[in-house]
Amino acid sequence: MKRLALALSLVALATLPLWVGNSYYVNIGSQILLYAIFALGLNVLVGYAGLVSLGHAGLFGIAAYAGALAINHGANHFVAIIAALAATIAAAAVFAVLALRGTGLGFVMITVAIGQIVWGVAYRWISITNGDNGVAITTRPRPFGLSLTDAPNFYWATLIVFLLAVTVIAIFSASPFGASLRGTRDQPRRMTALGYHIWLIRFLAFLFSGLWTGVAGMLFLYYNQFISPQAVALGASAEVLLMVISGGTGTLLGPIVGAALVVIMKNVASAYIERWNFVLGAIFVAIVIFMPEGIVPGLARLARWCLAKLRPQVTEVSGAAAPRPESGL
Repeated sequence: MKRLALALSLVALATLPLWVGNSYYVNIGSQILLYAIFALGLNVLVGYAGLVSLGHAGLFGIAAYAGALAINHGANHFVAIIAALAATIAAAAVFAVLALRGTGLGFVMITVAIGQIVWGVAYRWISITNGDNGVAITTRPRPFGLSLTDAPNFYWATLIVFLLAVTVIAIFSASPFGASLRGTRDQPRRMTALGYHIWLIRFLAFLFSGLWTGVAGMLFLYYNQFISPQAVALGASAEVLLMVISGGTGTLLGPIVGAALVVIMKNVASAYIERWNFVLGAIFVAIVIFMPEGIVPGLARLARWCLAKLRPQVTEVSGAAAPRPESGL
């Protein structure tokens, strides 16, 4: 059943532009995929390492700004992407060195402070970032000669990157390093006693998280062909963190579901519901109350509960129908 569900999901995703038709909704699909990559990258820290970051929008924006500036200074798209990812990983290393000095609330506050510094630089360093006016690009890459100017082609390119991200992060979570990272989350003292370098494991996880955050930042740049300080604000970091928490931390499917929920509410439901922020807030409150572990683990728990309720009835009926063995005496 899992393989069938996976196959049907892949077919639905691959054919979405064909059966949706409307370019607006195809673009919504692209947004869901790129934000899902962002949420998956953040989930490496939040879900597997137990480190809550509220500054990841800073890494997201650094990738987009670096890519945009490289393109506007004459670099081709391949060089711009490599430069943007390199800048993001370097920034993630700086973030990690500073943030990993604390844990728990201390880690959260340090990431908030660093994220606000990045936002301040983007907002005030007008000679580089153009301030509130942002930085625009006029072209998109043409991989293998395929133009990404129309919505379906851009969606399919984003889908390929998304599937690559899911595959790599799935391998990462199932690897011995992923297991050691979860160990630092659950039993850091025991991991230290066993000889593991806790700080180094978390540092490498931060770099891995920053890499996929940078990939999402470049997709965001190419999607909007524009980047501004709004993309690196604290609200952007909180929004992606809500995607991870609402979908289910420490799961592969959870951040994807959370990204779909938030993007659909912002771009689709807002066209029909004036107070869509209130509705989204009510949904988050309901998730915290009824499914505190997130939508995906919560639905799995509900399915197990329903099956458990059905099994005794089947046993009772079958037991009543079966004749009792009689004694031979």
